[in-house]
Amino acid sequence: MTPSSRHDEFLALHHQPHAFVMPNAWDGLSALILKRSGFPALGTSSAALAATVGRLDGRHTVSAAEHLGHATLLATISGLPINGDFEDGYGRTPDDVSATVAAAVDAGLAGIGVEDTTGDPSSPIRSFDDAVARMRAAARAARGRIVLTGRTDNFLAGYPDLDDTLRRLTAFAEAGADVLYAPGLPDVDALKRVIAAVAPRPVSVAVGTAAGTLTVDELSSLGVKRISTGPALYRHVATALQRAAETLAGGNVADATSGMSHAEMTAIISDADA
Repeated sequence: MTPSSRHDEFLALHHQPHAFVMPNAWDGLSALILKRSGFPALGTSSAALAATVGRLDGRHTVSAAEHLGHATLLATISGLPINGDFEDGYGRTPDDVSATVAAAVDAGLAGIGVEDTTGDPSSPIRSFDDAVARMRAAARAARGRIVLTGRTDNFLAGYPDLDDTLRRLTAFAEAGADVLYAPGLPDVDALKRVIAAVAPRPVSVAVGTAAGTLTVDELSSLGVKRISTGPALYRHVATALQRAAETLAGGNVADATSGMSHAEMTAIISDADA
């Protein structure tokens, strides 16, 4: 499959009448389980990836090469379009971001997200002009080859300024981002304002932010086009492991080790190789 065909296939999912769910996988088995459930595309999660190697997210602790290798693994194993959650584009300059996007194209990814973060907890959000310049460079490298998601992390980083969020997303759309994303929006009204501001560009949301407890159908009726899970599924599995560990520490081996059998796990992997 060529970069343009991967781009076209993935972009088409964002322009269907109904929103699609793009869960975020963190390893080969999770990607295969999600594929078995019928999801048409998968995302990486920078937070989940960092956690799998015992590092913190959003602080440049995972390199571009590591993330590219991870995303390529998910694409190869699942055969599905993969959207890479590539933090700030892994670069100090707009040209660096452009190079990251080009590398993602060469790696066979269908989509890539670039956000306006810095990796510096003391000053986590880039200036407006810097963020837009980086998005413009990303868009030049992405155009027609990979679906570019422009993301602002204002609300996640402790800057709950909806007007600035709208300004950034609008500028990202004008710079050439194909999809817009502002995780952490506080409510449905804010989500509606985002959708209206960047229309007709599609908007992505993550569960547990403005999505709250809304269903896929309810989010779709608002105009959302893509719904991701971020690290939520990974945290769900980690919680199950934590509870099992506590049970095992209490001496209950049977309850701590119940679940998918080795044969079931092997079958999932074998079916993918068939």
